[in-house]
Amino acid sequence: MKDNDKDKLDNEKVENIKEVGVPNVPEMKNNIQFISIIGEVEGHNMAPSDKKATKYEHIIPILIAAQQDPKIEGIFIILNTVGGDVEAGLALAELINSVEKPKVSLVLGGGHSIGVPLATSTDYSFIVPTATMTIHPIRTTGLVIGVPQTFRYFEKMQDRIISFILRTSKIDRDTLKSLMYATDEIANDVGTILVGEEAVKYKLIDEVGGFAKALRKLNEMIEGKNQ
Repeated sequence: MKDNDKDKLDNEKVENIKEVGVPNVPEMKNNIQFISIIGEVEGHNMAPSDKKATKYEHIIPILIAAQQDPKIEGIFIILNTVGGDVEAGLALAELINSVEKPKVSLVLGGGHSIGVPLATSTDYSFIVPTATMTIHPIRTTGLVIGVPQTFRYFEKMQDRIISFILRTSKIDRDTLKSLMYATDEIANDVGTILVGEEAVKYKLIDEVGGFAKALRKLNEMIEGKNQ
């Protein structure tokens, strides 16, 4: 490989890491696609330049390629997100859930707001002991026009999120809604913050564990599917 070609490839890898959060290293042979969702989930509107964000339009093609590539046998989702665009986050969660390959998620640091359905979208989920997850109703900021119609829209959106979490985790509806609308947990707001083991206790997340444990689980799922 010529020096110019090598420099070009290295520059492309650096740009990919900046934009998506995962290196594009085609020469590496690996049967698992690792995807990180970090900071704010950016949707139809761009996040402020001073905020770390994951663009959902960058994650979608990675998931599509992982589904179509026969060499990819499993998907590992790493989460440390404050939430973000509800439509985009839910779209990503549905896409992850619909990929027909073994999938594991790991919550590191935080899996807040729309990060909750992203965490439960996989076949099996992990959370490290110190990570937190915030469950709360969806919010809006700014001017709201047509209050009754807007309220019904947000109510339907909330139902979609609740339905997805119930479909992809073992938590029951009453417990989820109780955590979501709790008034004594978060100052000046409603909702609940769950730390590590608490998320497992409420059956929102499957197991407490770190990267190695989650990777072992995914490899076991891959081996089970290949038998």
